[in-house]
Amino acid sequence: MVSERDRRIVLIAPPGAGKSTQATRLAEQFGIPWISTGELLRAAVREGTPLGQSARAYMERGEMVPDDVVIALVQERLASADCQNGFILDGFPRTRAQAEALRAAGVNLDYVIELELDDAEAVLRLSGRRVHPASGRTYHVVFHPPKVAGKDDITGEDLVQRADDTEEAVRTRLEVYRRQTEPVVAWYREWAARKDPNAPRYVRISASGTPEEVSARLIGLLSANSSESAVGAAGR
Repeated sequence: MVSERDRRIVLIAPPGAGKSTQATRLAEQFGIPWISTGELLRAAVREGTPLGQSARAYMERGEMVPDDVVIALVQERLASADCQNGFILDGFPRTRAQAEALRAAGVNLDYVIELELDDAEAVLRLSGRRVHPASGRTYHVVFHPPKVAGKDDITGEDLVQRADDTEEAVRTRLEVYRRQTEPVVAWYREWAARKDPNAPRYVRISASGTPEEVSARLIGLLSANSSESAVGAAGR
C-alpha cells in the first residue's frame, strides 16, 4: 500500500493534454518538485558539470543524449532533499529501454500516471492556439478568443499560429508520441499486472474537460490513494 507521503510519480501525456499545467498544480498541491529532464540537461550544460559536459557533446551534434547520462542526471536530482517526499518526473522515460534503465538504476516509483486525450480533442486544443509574438500572450480561437479575431487585445497587433500547432503538425506529433510511448505504457502495465510489490501503480486519468476538472481527478487519486486502476470523467 502506498503511504500517504509516497508520491514519486512519472507523468505521461500526449500533446495537448495539459501535462505541464497539471504537473505544476500537483507540485504546488503536494509540495513536491516537478522535474523536467529537458531542463535538467539544459541546466547541467549551462553549469558545465561533468554530466553536462558529456551531454553537450551529443547535443551539439544533434544526437540523443545516451540513457546512462540522463539516468545519472535524474538520480543526482532525486537525491536532493526536496525529493524525499516525492517528485513528478516529466519527459522521462520516453522509451521502454529508458524505463528499464530507470528500474535497473534503482529509482523507485509509486505511480505512473497516463493522461488520456483523444486525437480530435488534442487537435482542437492545439490547432486553435494563437500567440502574440512580442509578448508571448496566448489565445484560443474557441476557448479564449481575442476581442477582435486575429488581433492581440493589448496592442492590436496580429496573432500568429505556431508552426507546430497546425493540424498537420499536431497529428504528426501525436503519431510520434504514440510510437514512442505505447511500448513504455505497455511495459508499466505488464509490470503492475504481475503484482510485483516493487512495481509502481499504473493509473489512467482522463484529460478531457477543464484544467480544474483534470486537477481534481489527479488530486483526488493522490490524496485518497485510490485502489482504482483507471479514473476518468463521468460517463466515460
